[in-house]
Amino acid sequence: MIELDKKLLDLFQGYVVRKDVVRSVKGTANVPIFVLEYLLANSCSTDDEEKIKEGVENVRKVLREHYVNPDEANLIQAKIRERGTYKVIDKISVRLDPSRDKYWAHLSNLNINDANIGEHLVSSHEKLMTGGIWAIIDVDYDPSQMIGQKIFPFVVSKIRPIQLSNFDEQRVNKAREHFTKEEWLNTILRSGGYEPESEGMTPRMRMLLLSRFIPLVESNFNLAELGPRSSGKSFVFKELSPYSMLVSGGQGTAASLFVNNASGQIGAVGLWDAVCFDESTDELFKDKEVVPLMKDYMESGSFSRAGKVGEKSANASIILNGNINQPVETVLQTSHLFSPFSDKICNDTAFLDRLGLFLPGWEIIKFAPSHFTNHFGFSTDFFSEWMHRLRKDSYVNAIDEFFTFGSQLRQRDTKPIRKTVSGLIKLLHPDGKYTKEDVREYLEWAIEMRRRVKEQLKRIGGMEFWDTNFSYIDIETQEETFVQVPEERGSNLIEDAPLAPGTCYSATSDGEKVTLAKIEVVTVPGNGKLDIRGTSSTEVKEDIKNSYNYLRANERNFLSSDRSLRNIDVTVQVSALLGVQVHKGIGAAVLVAVVSSIIQRNLKSALGVIGSISIGGAVERATNFNDIVSLLSENGAKTVLVPMDNLPEMASLPATVLGKTDIPFYSNAQMLVQKMV
Repeated sequence: MIELDKKLLDLFQGYVVRKDVVRSVKGTANVPIFVLEYLLANSCSTDDEEKIKEGVENVRKVLREHYVNPDEANLIQAKIRERGTYKVIDKISVRLDPSRDKYWAHLSNLNINDANIGEHLVSSHEKLMTGGIWAIIDVDYDPSQMIGQKIFPFVVSKIRPIQLSNFDEQRVNKAREHFTKEEWLNTILRSGGYEPESEGMTPRMRMLLLSRFIPLVESNFNLAELGPRSSGKSFVFKELSPYSMLVSGGQGTAASLFVNNASGQIGAVGLWDAVCFDESTDELFKDKEVVPLMKDYMESGSFSRAGKVGEKSANASIILNGNINQPVETVLQTSHLFSPFSDKICNDTAFLDRLGLFLPGWEIIKFAPSHFTNHFGFSTDFFSEWMHRLRKDSYVNAIDEFFTFGSQLRQRDTKPIRKTVSGLIKLLHPDGKYTKEDVREYLEWAIEMRRRVKEQLKRIGGMEFWDTNFSYIDIETQEETFVQVPEERGSNLIEDAPLAPGTCYSATSDGEKVTLAKIEVVTVPGNGKLDIRGTSSTEVKEDIKNSYNYLRANERNFLSSDRSLRNIDVTVQVSALLGVQVHKGIGAAVLVAVVSSIIQRNLKSALGVIGSISIGGAVERATNFNDIVSLLSENGAKTVLVPMDNLPEMASLPATVLGKTDIPFYSNAQMLVQKMV
């Protein structure tokens, strides 16, 4: 037994179970884990092997006698008739029969579709109407229950939902101080069944798995995950919490999700903590009305249908899960990462923009037996109750203690980023004790997850979502940090293919630090407006304007007679791919990108350009020549166009750079444009 197991037993006796014991019992009973661990927690929360064996036998006995296997349905029905009443463990749901003004209960494994149930039980357990709950149920047999000549003898007389009856959250908060951050993270992951110290469980992998829990602790949190099969995408929402609901693709209706106009019954989003749509790559919703309703709900946390019920607020988080069957690199070459989703939403940018976190499930390992833990974790009923209680806390303003957002982030971006940070603080620091570096780590993670949404929207929707160069600023040092998305850059940050019109790479330096920059230009018919995005630096903006104004004054030397910058709006996006901040020295790259965008010509494969162009057309040498050319070369540049004034510094370049990167020189803007293709 490892030290962490001993610590959990000491501090959470009765609320932790050994997960390999759970799996051994699970193999003989097809029952959700939160049901099984509810039964195991009290009898198996010990390191005494004999007591564990006794507890397991007791649970198996309870399951044998009361858990209903579907193939035993007729036998159990007969026992109910013989004994007059019988206690079962089953999933129970309820439907309203308007023609008879009566509720009917459906017991899933027992295969009883029309059991009588009193209105008081339905009103006490509203989730019965939206997907149902697992419970310990008393079923009576009363042959006098008739409608016409037909007997409906089964009667649900008592329901005890399988979840904790009381919960002391202060116990968790006080105990947290006895764990390191890594120990607590490992405890959470083991509570979900994962083994955080198995092969392939890198720090990033652990954060990916932890992020699946955020919708359970954060209200109105919208998450999407695409990944291969067998990576456990839906497991969290199907098995680990009685407060979450899994909806099969195509089954969501306006009545079941929002409100039934006939009965006034509130739907799933008003009753559950999380509603997960499984197989979202299939048709997602059953009727067209759901898409606009869901879109509004994901934005505002409220919904309204014409009928008995007016506008209602709800707290359910929305999760879209789906399979991605091609390598991400292949998808990105021809399309976007939302393309595997169903047709109704994969190109609906307004819908997709409601997603606060796009989890890259394609990075998550396919689970083998070694990835499931044999150590102690919280029993699932305790774990799920703890997460449910965390929803009332909020740390959305924790960022403001240490950081501000870069100018590129809009409110629709900052809101989910704040919620992601809040969710991670709740999970890892339930006592509210966190550091600046904790918040920095969670902020960078949250920005990456949100930026992934915007990068794909940019691929779908173009200009509206162009500004994806997300950053944050340290309040104390005023240092600005830009956060990247891994799959958008591949193994080399500079792609080894003809560059798309308007795209060019550069590198800059402030004399000490160097930064790799990507320049992206979009040109559209307009009135000659220049829009600069992705930088707040006055020097960089001036650098860009100098190149633009020189080009505009001398456009006849670069453009055909039917094109003029006076009739074209130019948007320049500056992105820092490596390094903290782009500095001046990108003017020549901007000029190349603008010209190629207007004439719609691809640039050389893996092209980098350094140096600046003055407003009068003079070529300005690049500073820190050796470092910035080396940076471009190391990240994939096959050609780097260099100002002639830097020629004397060629001797200082490493032989490895000269061996793999061609370095032509230019002395004026015309020569620069000639060499770009």
